[in-house]
Amino acid sequence: MASSTLAFLLLLCYLGLVFKITMGAAPRKPIDVPFQKNYVPTWAFDHIKYINGGNEVQLYLDKNTGTGFQSSGSYLFGHFSMQMKLVPGDSAGTVTAFYLSSQNSEHDEIDFEFLGNRTGQPYILQTNVFTGGKGDREQRIYLWFDPTKDYHSYSVLWNLYQIVFFVDEVPIRVFKNCKDVGVRFPFDQPMKIYSSLWNGDDWATRGGLEKTDWSKAPFIASYRSFHIDGCEASVEAKFCATQGMRWWDQKEFQDLDGAQYRSLSWVRDKYTIYNYCTDRSRYSSVPPECARDRDL
Repeated sequence: MASSTLAFLLLLCYLGLVFKITMGAAPRKPIDVPFQKNYVPTWAFDHIKYINGGNEVQLYLDKNTGTGFQSSGSYLFGHFSMQMKLVPGDSAGTVTAFYLSSQNSEHDEIDFEFLGNRTGQPYILQTNVFTGGKGDREQRIYLWFDPTKDYHSYSVLWNLYQIVFFVDEVPIRVFKNCKDVGVRFPFDQPMKIYSSLWNGDDWATRGGLEKTDWSKAPFIASYRSFHIDGCEASVEAKFCATQGMRWWDQKEFQDLDGAQYRSLSWVRDKYTIYNYCTDRSRYSSVPPECARDRDL
């Protein structure tokens, strides 16, 4: 009996250890809040429609103008999320953007850009990361669902160790802190969060070959769940006063876990259509951050 009890206790310890090693590092669940809590419109105010007491908003694009909004505050690190339903039907030429950006010339930026397409063709999601004013780190994927039919969640986790792009809690891209190999990382420039709907038909669909069909206007993108959980800071701040003490600073958020890397590999294998890391026409050698990001 004693040996059986000991074996059982050892099994529990083993299972506990396995759980600890493999426990997920998903960001905290976003909190649904109305638009006005965290955001303000930035241009073409008459092209923003408020629904359900401001819990949902719609952006309108017509031949005259698009529109956009930005966060009221600036942030150094955190978790930023919103749910979006993209322009339905023939959306060629349109760009719906959700991104973080600092305010100076050598700016840092973290981008989601949704590139519209002809009816029946899938949306393309382009991500990019700018550090110290340098971008050219585009990756493009097809989404595994129709982003125009229902709301889906798009979020960014940003800390001192990594930037992770999530779609419905699935990591689609990670950008690790690679300062030790000479790659700048966003760490001392607070960023605002932006979203916009605009005409990009000079480049957005098939490199600009497909133009916006204005007979289909107005084009409408819908938003809800305007979640921000970040360290608010002035635009001149170089560090967060609570840095190291927030949930996103803890060890489990310093890297993806095994299940998350498997999900990332699934996206890479099944849905990636362009990756700057493997583009030898632009980069004769592999950019140093790519190997650490497991983007090859």
